[in-house]
Amino acid sequence: MIAWGDIYKVAAAMAPLYFALGLGYSSVRWWKFFTPEQCGAINTLVAHFSMPFFTFDFLSRANPYTMNRRVLAADAASKVIAALAVAAWAHCCGAKAGARSWSITGFSLAAFNNTLVVGVPLLDAMYGGWARDLVVQIAVVQSLVWFPLLLLGFELRKACVVGGEDVVAAVAGRRGVESMAENDDDDDVEMDVGPGADVAAGIRMWPTVRTVGLKLARNPNVYASVLGVVWALIAYRWDLRMPGVVTGSLQVMSRTGTGMSMFSMGLFMAQQERIIACGPGLAGLGMALRFVAGPVATLVGAAVFGLRGDVLRVAIIQAALPQSIASFVFAKEYGLHADVLSTA
Repeated sequence: MIAWGDIYKVAAAMAPLYFALGLGYSSVRWWKFFTPEQCGAINTLVAHFSMPFFTFDFLSRANPYTMNRRVLAADAASKVIAALAVAAWAHCCGAKAGARSWSITGFSLAAFNNTLVVGVPLLDAMYGGWARDLVVQIAVVQSLVWFPLLLLGFELRKACVVGGEDVVAAVAGRRGVESMAENDDDDDVEMDVGPGADVAAGIRMWPTVRTVGLKLARNPNVYASVLGVVWALIAYRWDLRMPGVVTGSLQVMSRTGTGMSMFSMGLFMAQQERIIACGPGLAGLGMALRFVAGPVATLVGAAVFGLRGDVLRVAIIQAALPQSIASFVFAKEYGLHADVLSTA
């Protein structure tokens, strides 16, 4: 069990983050320091500078040769289960507007937790250093694999929204041309424009895939993850260290990662009319996905790979942590249900 002194350690680790959130909230709600456009620019700064530097600094210091493969496999299985569940839901609700967009948000809520800011101090206090190391390992894989996949989903949605509008315009133009031709021929044959939509979509598929791939490759969060792991593999294999000037330069920006992310969240909350910006219904859904669906998926993954005892307890507890800060930053940057993520 966790002692009172350990509870203080957890609170002391989390209090600075909520201090940053409070500053962000106050600077807009009461002090009126920032306009909505400036708040958006601050979140872009976090998404494209603070978070990538934080990710690289964190991954480059994690030893990839000492990871618990069974725990990581169970965590991967839980995220695959969550992804399949939201994909099945999106398929069943495909006719409803926004189903695919909500599947991205649902996966984010069920799969991404605040492993570093909350999980590390909490589980270190409850179980000791070995539990902290497991949580760090899960965070490493989350940053390397799952966050880039989340970004891929955001980019695909963004491309499909734009592409869908272009396809509609192309089909509408074709329909107009065909209608004119029919009128000229005095022919009353009814034309079926469904194949036209399929052709237009097929024409745009490969350009869309290429565009998404290039944008994802240029995303600083993706190559920061890759470079961080590559350097960790090299550094821990041959016992290398970065020069002090390089380490210091990286950490100047890295240390702004979590603080500025919380500050940006405070800015966003202050711009909403209510504290629970998404309303009680969506807030309840978000809480259910975060604190029920996530742990259940983790329990299934742990059972598949035979986790037992304290390792199983650590896996379940880390799955029930609050929502990841980074997932909010990305949701705000891509304009997708940031109000739900900020509440969770």
